This record gives sequence, C-alpha cells and structure tokens, in this order.
Amino acid sequence: MNDHLKRKQLQKYKMFATGLFVLMAVVFVITTVLEKQNPAHWIGYIRAFSEAAMVGALADWFAVTALFHHPLGLKIPHTNLIQNSKERIGDNLGTFVVSNFLSPQNIRPYIQKIRISNIAGEWLSKEKNQRNLVGELSKMVLNILHKLDDDAAAELIAKKAREMTNDLKINRIVGSGIEYLVEKEDHQKMITGLAKQIKEYVLTNQQIVKERVQKESYFLIPKFVDDTIADKITNGLSKFFEEVENNPGHSLRAEITAKLFAFSEEVQSEKKWEDEFRNIKNDFLTDVKLKEYSADIWRSIKQSLTQELEEEDSALKRYLTKNLSELSQNLQTDEKLQYKIDHWVRVTAYKYILKNTHQASHLISSTVGNWEGRELSEKLELEVGKDLQFIRVNGTLVGGLVGLIIYTVSNFFI
Repeated sequence: MNDHLKRKQLQKYKMFATGLFVLMAVVFVITTVLEKQNPAHWIGYIRAFSEAAMVGALADWFAVTALFHHPLGLKIPHTNLIQNSKERIGDNLGTFVVSNFLSPQNIRPYIQKIRISNIAGEWLSKEKNQRNLVGELSKMVLNILHKLDDDAAAELIAKKAREMTNDLKINRIVGSGIEYLVEKEDHQKMITGLAKQIKEYVLTNQQIVKERVQKESYFLIPKFVDDTIADKITNGLSKFFEEVENNPGHSLRAEITAKLFAFSEEVQSEKKWEDEFRNIKNDFLTDVKLKEYSADIWRSIKQSLTQELEEEDSALKRYLTKNLSELSQNLQTDEKLQYKIDHWVRVTAYKYILKNTHQASHLISSTVGNWEGRELSEKLELEVGKDLQFIRVNGTLVGGLVGLIIYTVSNFFI
C-alpha cells in the first residue's frame, strides 16, 4: 500500500474517532438540557455515559497526538515524542532488531533451510538461462578486453615471462627431457632409424667407398684387391648396422643408452652447460625480442578471444554451454556436491551475518537518526496511526462505561 492510500485511510479513521467524540458532546449537551426540564433517571445515565466518554476521548486523543505532534500546537512537555526522541528510537530499534531477529538461535533455522545448489541447478537447466548467462559473461569479458591497454598487457606478459625465465634452469629441463626419453626408450626408435639410414647409405654409395680405398691404397696394390677390400668394408658396415636395426638388445644400443644417461646427468649438473644454456636463453630472450613476442602473444590471444566471444555459435560458447549443462545436472543429482555447496553457503552466510550484526544495528540507527524529526513522525503515523485511532474509539466507549458505572454506583449505594 502506497503512502497516499495510507494517508487517506488514516484520515478516515481520524474522522471516525473525532466524529464519535462530537457525537458524545452533542448527546451530553442534549441530555444536560433535557435533565433540567425532565428529571427522569434514564436521562442522567445517558448524560453520565456521554460525559465520561468525552473525557476518555479527549484523554486518548491527547495521548495519541502527543506521540507524533504537539497537541493543538502547544509545546507541552513530553509531547511530540517521536520527533524529540528520534536518535534514541533509532538506537533502541537497531538494538531490538539485532537482539531479537539476528541472534544465532533465530537465524540458524533459516540458514539451515538454504538449498542454493538445487535452485542454481534448476535455473541453469533452462536453455534460455544458459544462453543469457553465456551472453552476459561474453559481454563482460569483451568489455574488459576492449578497455585493456594493449601496450600495458603486452608489458605485463613480458614482465611475467622475464620473471619466470630468470630462475629457469634450462640445462636441467633439457637434461631431464633426455633422461625421460631414454627411460621411456623412445630413443630406440631413433637408433633404429639411424641404423637403417646408415646401412642404406653404405649400400647405395659402395662406389664412393671403392674410390676412397683406391685413393688411400699404395700404387703397387692391384685394383681388384682394393675393390675386394672396399666390398668387405661396405658389406661389414651394412651387416653391422642391419644387426643394430633388427636386434633390440644389440650392444651398441646399450652403449648409446648408457652414453645418453651420462650425457643427461652431465647437462643437469655441470656448470658449463648451465652457463651455455643461460647464454642461449639471454641471446634468444633479449628485452626487445621479449617485448615483440609478448605483443604478438597478446594480439593473438585478444583477437582469438574477441572472435570467439562475438560469434553466436563459437566453439568457446558451445564449450561453456556444455559445461553449464553438466554443472546443472551435477547440482541436481550429485548429493556430495550439493552438500559441499550448500554447507559452504550456510556456514559463510551464518558467519557473515553474525559478524556484521552491528552493521545492521548501525544502519537502522543511522537511517532513523538521519531522518528529519517530522519525516519520522509522519512515517510512523502512517504505519500505525490507523490502529491508534481505535485507542481513541475504545477510550471513548470505555470512558463512557466507566462513567456510567460510577454514576450507577453513586445513585444506588451513596
């Protein structure tokens, strides 16, 4: 109900209470005149009732009016109580609300009824809400992306990259990588491939071997001897590497494996490798290059995100929608997840409310204290003034009955 209707209703009941007082005054005047002309007993009873009713009506009118105004504009002490005591009312009201409504025993039953997980799950299960949520998130992220300074973002990436690489031991990473590959025996494929390539190269280039043997041979040795030696060399090498290729347990493989393990340990532990890789890193990641890389990275990230967020049916939005659907399903069916979320919300809400009850008290106190005295009186009168008018009505009727009883007792027993 708005203030206009409340004001009309208050005025209506004020007129009713005042009209009842006026009626008693008229009855009193009439009965007083009649009593002088006709000494009938019943007139005295009515007169006594109306007289006492007027007194009761006036007394309660004064009491009700004194709460919100100075009666008849007269600044009588202890009147206009609301306006004169608004600070104390605000303090007492704030304390009352905190003590009686925000106490642990009062809020605990309501906190325990919180079921955020079910509400969130049902809300997220609707496609319209999923689209709206993804759309709003996209707008927020796009707004942030457009407002970000590109140079500042690139500089931040460069700074973080520099911080990460300053203490980065590349030699340890490389050494650990070699060790990992050897332990996984991935190097065996490389050995197999190299053995095959060397075998095929030797067989394909037998003529080169023959020419080399003849070149290094003495001029007295016949050519057929040199060719025989060259054939022995090529056949021996090709068979050796064929054995390496086909035999997983070949001794050469074991020797290469041992050498690789030793090399990985050397790369990780010796200072010369640490210095070597640091120099490579510093040459590769100069300040100028790092800024260029960071700017390129940021442009790529921003462009990709902007494109994904602006498209209606992008892969990113489909991914988000899919995850929201899964989350919705889990929120409605996974009891453990429901308990975790609801328990966390309850505990957090309970602690937050209890921790900030003084804020509620201060808010009520300061709000009431900042109101103008007349404004506070008018607000309270609009809220409770209608009911207070019944006090005036009851005062009129009860006063009249008390006056009637007194008159009756005085006539029969005195």
